[in-house]
Amino acid sequence: MHESQTQEHRKNRHWLRYASVFLVVSVVGGLIYVRMHPLVFNESLFQHAHCIAQVGMAFQMYANDHAGRFPAHTNGYGDALLLLLRDDPALSFALTGPGYDRLVFDCALTNHTDVPESQCGRVYIQGLAANCDPSIVLLFDKLPTPGGDHCHGLARLSAPLCREVALADGSHQTIREHDWPEFTRKQIELLVEEGFSREQAEAVYAEEPKRK
Repeated sequence: MHESQTQEHRKNRHWLRYASVFLVVSVVGGLIYVRMHPLVFNESLFQHAHCIAQVGMAFQMYANDHAGRFPAHTNGYGDALLLLLRDDPALSFALTGPGYDRLVFDCALTNHTDVPESQCGRVYIQGLAANCDPSIVLLFDKLPTPGGDHCHGLARLSAPLCREVALADGSHQTIREHDWPEFTRKQIELLVEEGFSREQAEAVYAEEPKRK
């Protein structure tokens, strides 16, 4: 009886050892996977951290109060976006995109400082008015992310890379990265028709995001 109990105890120790090794390997492997996929496991994993759907109304309201013109600032589009936050500071989370932090806007409002374009997670196109072509993009994500900001949870593991855009008519769309080159080509043509030089229009979509 004693020998049988000893063998059973050894088996249990072996299984415990194997289970411990498996657990450690799984945890380490999981952490490595998460670190290697920052765009999957970012702040949009569980919520609309940068809900672009709320931006459209803010642009329309601003234009209504400013002779039909959308916000503009000579210091760059970061400071132009700050103009939207004067009446609604809580909107800062919607003005910047996945992979970037709203704090750049919150700090600028508190400290009365500027917002560098390089720290904005979404590109804002200045120089447009409410009567422009409604299909023109006003604001778009710098970084493509799995499913965009509206895709959450495990769905992000298999979702295609997308960018979210806000249009001049107040609506928003999600564009797959596979379709992004053709989408931007058409947007550039729309901007040229609206009075932008081709160089200006192409520069809007040539901005590089920060490195992940």
